[in-house]
Formats: sequence, C-alpha cells, structure tokens
Amino acid sequence: MQRREAIHTMGAPSATGTYSQALKVGDMVFISGQLPLVPKTMQLVEGGMMEQTLQVFNNLIAIAEAAGGSLMDVVKLTVFLTDLAHFSVVNKVMEDVLTPPYPARATVGVADLPRGALVEIEAVMVLPSR
Repeated sequence: MQRREAIHTMGAPSATGTYSQALKVGDMVFISGQLPLVPKTMQLVEGGMMEQTLQVFNNLIAIAEAAGGSLMDVVKLTVFLTDLAHFSVVNKVMEDVLTPPYPARATVGVADLPRGALVEIEAVMVLPSR
C-alpha cells in the first residue's frame, strides 16, 4: 500500500473534524470539500453566491499548491449546491479560474451545508510526473 501524506496549509480553512484538508497518495491528491470560509477568521466570506464560489476556489488553489500542484492538475470536481439555480454562477467562476480541458464534474443539490454555506466543492488532483 502506498504511503498517505496529509496536506495542510494555513492558506485554507483548518480541518475542524476528523479529516485532513487533503491526502496525497502517490501522484493523486484528494482534497476535502471546501466551504467558503476565510482561512484567517474561519467565518463565511461576506457576499452572495459569486463571492462564496470564489472563496471556495481560493481555498482549493491554496491546498493544490501546498500539495505541489495547481488547479490545472484537478481531474474531478464534485460541487454541492443548496440551490441548483446557482449552477450558472459556478460555471462563470470555473471559466474565470480554470482553462480547458475542464475537469470532470458532478453537481449535487443538497438541502443544507455546514455554517449555512451555499456551496461546497471537493476535488481530485493528479500531480504531474517529476
């Protein structure tokens, strides 16, 4: 079995339970679901869906970089939305922060997210060979 390495950065919200920000196994990195929390305050970012989605991607970027990669190495995203009407906002932010080919993605409508967040996103990365 390959060694599992926990990834941690102060540039993303701290894990508040029994999980890691991310786990690196071989060349794969599994990033835990990120809420739109500001890392320094651990509070929801102020604003609406656009600001929350941008904060989630900023958190994902920080973790990806701490793992030795970037968002360009993300191969799969799972997006959780409390209102699927916000799907177009997520698409807009993804167009702004990613370049094609875009990662595979699943979007799931949920009744509620922790702390009253509107969006949560988890990611899987494959790091480039060195």
